[in-house]
This record gives sequence, structure tokens and C-alpha cells, in this order.
Amino acid sequence: MDPLDYFNRELEDHSEVLAKSHAALAEPFQEMLALWVTAIQDGNKIFFFGNGGSAADAQHLAAELVIRFIEDRKPIAAIALNTDTSALTAGANDLGFEEVFARQIDALGKPGDVAVGLTTSGTSPNVVKALEMARKKGMVTTAFTGRDGGRMPELADVSLIVPAQSTRRIQEMHITFGHMLCGALEQSLKLV
Repeated sequence: MDPLDYFNRELEDHSEVLAKSHAALAEPFQEMLALWVTAIQDGNKIFFFGNGGSAADAQHLAAELVIRFIEDRKPIAAIALNTDTSALTAGANDLGFEEVFARQIDALGKPGDVAVGLTTSGTSPNVVKALEMARKKGMVTTAFTGRDGGRMPELADVSLIVPAQSTRRIQEMHITFGHMLCGALEQSLKLV
């Protein structure tokens, strides 16, 4: 392997996915932002959840909203469901791993809250079940996904579907658009 060749190929691939995402996601980005703004203005909260790298993105984005994104400001109500190891392990042990996020949504979510499922494939069973539960509870459902969107288009009011097949490229776009939503949300709420 030539390290410089690898370096160049990876960045070229990233740039191609970024350009495709730029072209494809402007409208759903604005729609998702509007839903998040309305929810927070109405006193609701945002629940993020995902597995693996998507779990890391979920807690990253929740922290950006609760603590701050660019500068100090009033906190925005958000939580990552995948960070509660006791709820995750008890739920997985007693109910099955497919139920771990749905159970938390059932316990904590209320109409008007926002569920944000992150799944690169769009088919993660525990993300699917959580969005189904969120729908039953009258919550707003949104998703970050990739490939063909999997189950997310039918379960989410708005989905950011990254036009790529590669998990790493999809995740790179998820954190990019997640950061953009955090910045746009705090500006739309006039917190900065």
C-alpha cells in the first residue's frame, strides 16, 4: 500500500460523497431543523440513539446541544439513550437488544418530543423499534441513515439519507450534518 495514494483516494471519495450529499440533503436538512426548532420552542426534548459509531455520534450530538456548540448559551434539552449502560444491559438481558431504545422511549418520551435514530443501514432492529414506539407516542421521528434509507423513510417524518454505500463515508456525513443542525438550531432559537 502506498500511504500517499491511500490518503488521496480516501479524501477524493469523501469529497465525492460530500458533493452528492450537498446536492441531495438541503431540503430534508431544512425540514429536520424546522421540526427540531418547533419541538424545543414548545418545551420538548430530543432523544438520540444508535449503535456503534452511530452511538458515538448520538452522544456527541446530545452533548453539543446540552452543553454548547460554538459558544456559551442556554442548554437545549437532549439526551443520548445509548449512554445508560444499566438500562441498556437490563433491557437487553430481560427484553432483548431489539427493545433497548423502544423501552426508554416508552418510559421517557412524550408527544412533541423528537426521536433521532442514527443507523447507517437504516435497518438496525433496535432503532426501527424505537422509531415505531416514538410514532405510537405521538413523537416527531427523524433519522440519519445512508444507502437506500432502509426502513427509515417509512418510520421517520424526515430522514437525512446519505447517498453512499460505505459505512465510514455515511458516518462522516452524519457528524457533519449533525454539527450543522446543532449550529442552525441554536441560531434559530436565538441562543447565540
